[in-house]
Amino acid sequence: MTRTSEAPPAPSTRHDRAPRSPGRRPRLVAVDAARGLALIGMIAVHILPAHDPETFEPTLQWTLFGGRAAALFALLAGLSLAFSSGGRTPHRGRELTATRAGLVVRALLIAVVGLGINELMPSPAPALGILAYYGAFFLLAVPLLGLRRRTLAAGAALFAVLGPVLVHVLGPVLPQPAAVNPTLGSVVADPGASLAQVLLTGTYPAVPYLTYLCAGLLIGRLDLHDVVVRVRIAVLGVLLALGAWFVYWVLVLQTGGYGRLMQHTPWLGEDQIDEILVWGPSPDLPTSTWWWLLTAGPHSNTPVTLLMDLGTALAVLGAFLLLARPNLLWSALGAMGGRTLTLYSAHLLALATTLHYDHPVLWFAVHVAVAAGFAVLWQRWFGQGPLERVVAAAVRGTRHRVLGPRSRAAETPRA
Repeated sequence: MTRTSEAPPAPSTRHDRAPRSPGRRPRLVAVDAARGLALIGMIAVHILPAHDPETFEPTLQWTLFGGRAAALFALLAGLSLAFSSGGRTPHRGRELTATRAGLVVRALLIAVVGLGINELMPSPAPALGILAYYGAFFLLAVPLLGLRRRTLAAGAALFAVLGPVLVHVLGPVLPQPAAVNPTLGSVVADPGASLAQVLLTGTYPAVPYLTYLCAGLLIGRLDLHDVVVRVRIAVLGVLLALGAWFVYWVLVLQTGGYGRLMQHTPWLGEDQIDEILVWGPSPDLPTSTWWWLLTAGPHSNTPVTLLMDLGTALAVLGAFLLLARPNLLWSALGAMGGRTLTLYSAHLLALATTLHYDHPVLWFAVHVAVAAGFAVLWQRWFGQGPLERVVAAAVRGTRHRVLGPRSRAAETPRA
């Protein structure tokens, strides 16, 4: 049983070799390295089996990355948005308007890339691409750019509860998409179903995923060069992940919640319910009882899952901020993480050939090795990734138009 998962791009940024302006802090390689790890996790989930063929137990790669790679990508997307909108001092006035306009352009371009790649996917799709959803993430994040840290914290908590509730209530009545991946064709043929898919009913629904975007924006407003801040991020992540899992363990596994799931979902047997709890819904989480919102399966998009995966992502980010060192491993991860739009797009196109089914371990190694080699060499020779360069040019042009011909956009802060 092979499950498909996530993978998104880092918002396009100036390439690593660009000179820093006076007083500007160096780029945090740990952030790109964390994104590089998420990309490797994504490749693993897309290619490697999710269960052991003999025991039918979840594999290590599924346990580590199933659902969590997407959460880490989304958190880092919010973090990058914070960097590009002023860092610790958010843009205001016309500068904020220009940043928001640039973000709209970035969102639309990434969505078009994602929809176009999905159009090329065979049926059944070998992967559930996240790029089209990424465009929706960024569009919904436009009004969030100028918010204060307390408001962002409240927003993360709100979307962690409101998003799953909306999916639970509206999911059964919203129009259902014709395919698991939104495509250019499906957007034209049935825009209502496609909109419902990217906002609420798809694998990576944008409204619940604003939990990660808000949290990432909040983290990006902090001084990430401060060791105390880094430790707090890691500790908070561990406590949040363990706390969310403990709620699930107590309420569902120990005090009758599992029985309520069976009672209110009689068309599912115990094995089928267990499969949802371990591997997530396929394709949709049942809505027969509110108890389903306390489950913790990958891609369930319940409050428990969102908070548990957010905690894991924060713990990984905090650990990377504390442990990252200038060596070959971190450099390779950082190079990959700085070019995820290009690498992830190429990865999906390679999956469309369906060559990976017969020899998954071999093709996993090939995908990772090619991605790492390309990223390192391209960074050395050209800097910014090819797709990242195109998106960045469009964003920069949009900002200059909003700011006026005599204005220059401020340098993007690096955290």
